[in-house]
Amino acid sequence: MLWGSLYQVVNLAFQVYIFIVVARALVSWVGPDPYNPIVRFLYRATDPVLDRLHRWLPLQFGGIDLTPIALLLTLYVLKDLLLNLIVQLARG
Repeated sequence: MLWGSLYQVVNLAFQVYIFIVVARALVSWVGPDPYNPIVRFLYRATDPVLDRLHRWLPLQFGGIDLTPIALLLTLYVLKDLLLNLIVQLARG
């Protein structure tokens, strides 16, 4: 029961953050109002991670920033690893 709840919480946390990263990428294409509270939330939630990735992997080519794609791939891999670890721990 505990492992199932932990599995659900971890899965939900990753799904929510993945949604936030996708929303931030989509919003950045339309030149949003920087004072909009939703835009400010999206940037505050993703900038710390994206800034670190920018330093490690400069993925900007011709004005196109591919860092959100790298972040999404990383999140999916981490999510799968953590969820598989939880399942293995639950089995004993």
